[in-house]
This record gives sequence, structure tokens and C-alpha cells, in this order.
Amino acid sequence: MPRYETRIRDMPEQERPRERLHEYGSGTLSNAELLAILLRTGSSAGSALSLASRLLPDFRGLGGLLKANFSEMTAFHGLGPAKAAQVMAVLELGKRLAALPAEDRPTIQSP
Repeated sequence: MPRYETRIRDMPEQERPRERLHEYGSGTLSNAELLAILLRTGSSAGSALSLASRLLPDFRGLGGLLKANFSEMTAFHGLGPAKAAQVMAVLELGKRLAALPAEDRPTIQSP
């Protein structure tokens, strides 16, 4: 029996990740919601939020995603080469920001 996955566009507007980010700021979103925004679209297996919610535990969180190579990412059902590249690129940017000297590191403030 197929399981039903809610599409993001079918969610109440105030519960959608992009709208929540706009309304409440990025700091209020879960890792899965932030990852879903980055992924933009889901797959035949579910929405971007569903994909992100499966991806994080499978890789043991953001740290595991950071350590994963391209082949490991693209082996995950629903994560093709384009999405894997997006995830790897944003994680690398985060790594580079974290490596900046304290005086050069930007301060991110909530709205």
C-alpha cells in the first residue's frame, strides 16, 4: 500500500519552510526545514521536507553529510547529482565560514 506524503504546497502556508523563514527568521527552522529549502523540490518518494527528514538521520546529521562524498550522496534515493552538488556546496561554504579568523567571521543576527 503506498504511503501518502504531504507536498509542501499542500501544507498550511504558515507551516511551509520558506514562509516560516520569512516570517520568523532562519534561526527558528529545524535542520530538515533549512535543508528542504536548499533542496527546493522533492522526489517521487516525497516532498523536499520529507527527503530532508530522511536524509539527516540516514547520514547521522549535518556532520555526517559534511563527511559524505559525492557517491554516497547520490546513492541516497531522491538525491541525484544536482541536489548532491547543492548540499555539498553549501556545506563547504559553511565550513569555510567557520574556518575564518574570528575578526573576519560575519555576525548573523536574527530579524
